[in-house]
Amino acid sequence: MKKEISGEKITGEKKKRHQYGLTYDQSPFPDHKSPTPEECEEVYRLLSKLHGPSKQPAQIPPPSFDVAGCGEVPDILSALLRTCLSANTSNTNSSRAIKGLKDAFGIVTSSSGNASINWEAVHKANLSDVKKSIESGGLAERKSKYIKDILEIVYQQNCERRDALLEEKAGGAIAQIPGVGGLTTEQKGAEIVRIKENPYNLDWLFEIPEEREVMDILIKFKGIGVKTASCVILFCMQRPSFAVDTHVWRHCLWLGWVPSHADRDQTFNHCDLLIPKHLKYPLHQLFIKHGKGCYRCRAVTSAGTTEWEKTVCPIEHLVKRTGAKKQPDYKPSAKDMKENEKEKKRKAEEMSDGDEDFLG
Repeated sequence: MKKEISGEKITGEKKKRHQYGLTYDQSPFPDHKSPTPEECEEVYRLLSKLHGPSKQPAQIPPPSFDVAGCGEVPDILSALLRTCLSANTSNTNSSRAIKGLKDAFGIVTSSSGNASINWEAVHKANLSDVKKSIESGGLAERKSKYIKDILEIVYQQNCERRDALLEEKAGGAIAQIPGVGGLTTEQKGAEIVRIKENPYNLDWLFEIPEEREVMDILIKFKGIGVKTASCVILFCMQRPSFAVDTHVWRHCLWLGWVPSHADRDQTFNHCDLLIPKHLKYPLHQLFIKHGKGCYRCRAVTSAGTTEWEKTVCPIEHLVKRTGAKKQPDYKPSAKDMKENEKEKKRKAEEMSDGDEDFLG
């Protein structure tokens, strides 16, 4: 007899209609043929010539506790929570938040040698203390609730996983839980030990071969949207996933890779199907770098300014920028000129997504 742990939280089963409208096997725009592999290669060639090639590291470096980053850490739970902290704020602010957590709750090192914030201490702490620790990062009230909710669910999931595996070990029902189907008896025993050592862990997701299944499990956490989940898959799990932040979305629209009415999740769904796997990481990184560094391709700059005229964009002949301020005949006002000067200064502090990934 097989025992299956029920409940949406742990099974990762999809609803009949995907909560974000993702279809995975089919584009939301089946008649839209761009981007072709050739178009992707051409954009990569042009942007890498300006910004340098972007190559995914062979091994994820040890985590920094002074920089939040966007999922570039070895363990999945930390990647998820760090990416959550980085949403809707600047890199500087999210890094203040991760430092605040470190200072308030400390660091622990697992038996595998990976260091992380002491998520057990965060889970057991009062919500007000968690909020206080990340106040300098912005949106502390909302993010502290998400962090506490995620940690509670992860803890309960792992307790259920442990109990199911212990029952199987004792001769009971075979544990029907994600991430153990291909494990040997010895590996299942090691999983029990790992959970007992650290129930604040999502690394069992590494055992799930399908990115779509990982995506569907991650986005069930409150506060986690498609972009955040895609970043975890791309940066932490090092699997091909075309994470779409605001810079990536803007470039996909301007390049005509998606229809002009496509939202960000539709852009992910469409482009993740069509972009060659080996280009998903570098194009994501290059679009962000270009979106922050190219004066013409930054969000709030205007045509007709001195800086605009001085800028040579390598994909100028490929993009069709939208918005009145981006048109060649636009005449910037005094207010525009002032805003453009502010934008030049703001470039020194690289702003992160400003993503609206949160559900609440």
